[in-house]
Amino acid sequence: MPSASGSSSAARRAAVVYNPIKIDVGAVRAAVATAEREAGWQTTLWFETSKEDAGQEVTKKALEQGADMIIAAGGDGTVRGVAEAMHDSEASLALLPSGTGNLLARNLKLTLENLDNSLHTAFSGDDRAIDLGLIDIRREDDSVTKHVYVVMAGLGIDARMLANTDADLKKRVGWLAYAKALVTTLLEKNSLNFRYSFDEKPARSMRANTIIIGNCGALPANILLLPDAAIDDGLFDVLLLRPESVLGWLKILYKVFWENGVIRRLPFADKLKGTENEELRYVKVKSVTVKLRDAEDIEIDGDGFGKAVGFRTRVKPGGLTVRVPKG
Repeated sequence: MPSASGSSSAARRAAVVYNPIKIDVGAVRAAVATAEREAGWQTTLWFETSKEDAGQEVTKKALEQGADMIIAAGGDGTVRGVAEAMHDSEASLALLPSGTGNLLARNLKLTLENLDNSLHTAFSGDDRAIDLGLIDIRREDDSVTKHVYVVMAGLGIDARMLANTDADLKKRVGWLAYAKALVTTLLEKNSLNFRYSFDEKPARSMRANTIIIGNCGALPANILLLPDAAIDDGLFDVLLLRPESVLGWLKILYKVFWENGVIRRLPFADKLKGTENEELRYVKVKSVTVKLRDAEDIEIDGDGFGKAVGFRTRVKPGGLTVRVPKG
């Protein structure tokens, strides 16, 4: 994707696509005015999301009005909506993290709760090309919906957990609301029966608890779900969970929280050999096709996307340009 950084800063214009529930609009407007003035940009355009439009349509309007950079000010749903509308454009995406998960910002190692720092990165930072996930979801009525994601998509425990999350509790305690939903989900009978194909190879049958396709792998609470995932390597990291007992879940928890979360972050981690088990499998691929026996909940970038009977997803290398700190 061509970068917009080739034009002079004096000719450039930003647009803020914001979720009014997630941000202090007055404070953000004042900070943006200061940042744009100091960087020599034109007056910023402003577009508000709504329940009916998570960001796609207003982002298209911003691009039609000549925006060189879209600042997504909201949660993961706003970021995903903006990315979906702009990934074929020459504009860059800047992040003003304001939600519960802030998944893309976490994986880019951006500042999460510093408005001025985030805006300095937006107006004075560098462009970086990252990969995108493109997904076609087949519904129970055989219709197909097309979407973009920047972090991950999944079926199983993650999608069911989102479906079980209390929205009011999430507003009060943030990501901790997922813990209660996770307990509820684990008490349910969870099993996926499906046929799958990696990279257009012959399909195989599988029964698993969860399948997650990741563009990057860091989650809130310092959880490193996909330790080898890179956001710009042109590959997905696929995680398959197949626990058959309580012991199986304990092995998965040990792997994710201790090995991935602690051991993999040590300076000498590359010299340590991790455990291998049948309950958890990682695969690197460019595309995934899944056909389910029964309709199942599906999630994209931390938001539930209803029921699916199948999907096809493929990586788009360098499909989105994002703003990161200079240097």
